Amino acid sequence: MSENKNQSNGSSKRGDISLRMIDSDGLPMRIAELGEGPLVLLLHGWPESWYSWRHQIVALADAGYRVVAPDMPGYGSSGKLPAIEDYNILNLAKYVVGIIDAVGEDKAVLIGHDWGAAVAWSTVQLYPSRFAALINMSVPFWGHPPAPPMQIFRKRFGDKFFYQLYFQKPGVAEAEFDADPRGIISRLLTSPDSFRHKPAVTGDHKDAGGWIPRLGEPASLPDWLSEEDLDFYVAEFRRAGFAGGINYYRNIDRNWELMADNAGREITLPTLFIGGEKDMVIGGASREKLMESMSKQVTGLRDVILFPNVGHWVQQEAAEETNREILNFLRSLESPDSRLQKTDKEVAAACG
Repeated sequence: MSENKNQSNGSSKRGDISLRMIDSDGLPMRIAELGEGPLVLLLHGWPESWYSWRHQIVALADAGYRVVAPDMPGYGSSGKLPAIEDYNILNLAKYVVGIIDAVGEDKAVLIGHDWGAAVAWSTVQLYPSRFAALINMSVPFWGHPPAPPMQIFRKRFGDKFFYQLYFQKPGVAEAEFDADPRGIISRLLTSPDSFRHKPAVTGDHKDAGGWIPRLGEPASLPDWLSEEDLDFYVAEFRRAGFAGGINYYRNIDRNWELMADNAGREITLPTLFIGGEKDMVIGGASREKLMESMSKQVTGLRDVILFPNVGHWVQQEAAEETNREILNFLRSLESPDSRLQKTDKEVAAACG
């Protein structure tokens, strides 16, 4: 594949992030790339792109790492898969490992956020020898639930609206979001304290409307998201559409079946979890509660770090703090004579 030296759009600290296409196990994927050294692979969530890691790419590269952040399958300029069921966890994990192979490395530190974290948890279970360490954000390790998750959610929510259930019927959610990508993205990429106008749909019945009218329009963008940042995300989804990312949700029950044989496999890699205290995904869980619940199977869990007054988009909301914790964790893994070892001065410089 030919290399395209486009700089990153938006608010990264340096303009020399390169974008190029690679072949990952037969799937064309676009990667953002910067730096030299041990490989760090960053997996984004929904509705995002490689661009969600713009602050981490620069900080990690400045600290002496080779950083690769792909558009995940179905996103941005990466390839789309032929069928909904092709977005299952076994395929996604295979493509993650395929990125490592495509860039000529044997092993990587894996970092995931949101759906990227969900993919990362399973990928290190399936391919533990290909990873040196794991850092996941915002989505804890839940283990293997006793029944298919959508079955659990249908019982819990009944006739009430829940976005993951709304996503299950092919063609519905993507039609809503494709018609108004700015509407959905601007309503989701907000801070916990963002002021919102009253939503157009206030009833909680699942048939009262789609998702956008249930989310009050924010009065302004949060201070961590510029208009240029939002424009970048919107342009990516205008081009690629929302179906690919939503298909990840349509495979949740299939993934439950496919991972059954690995349900009890321990994650022994050195692991760090980072989140925001006000992230609705963790449901108000404390550091101690998350440590206790995850460490039963994530036996390599070193720490859980929760930032106060921070929500779901932690690596963007608290970029400097996130960078500092990532680099401190990576530094703690290595011996003094290792090329991965960073001095306090290098860590501070990389974090700004």
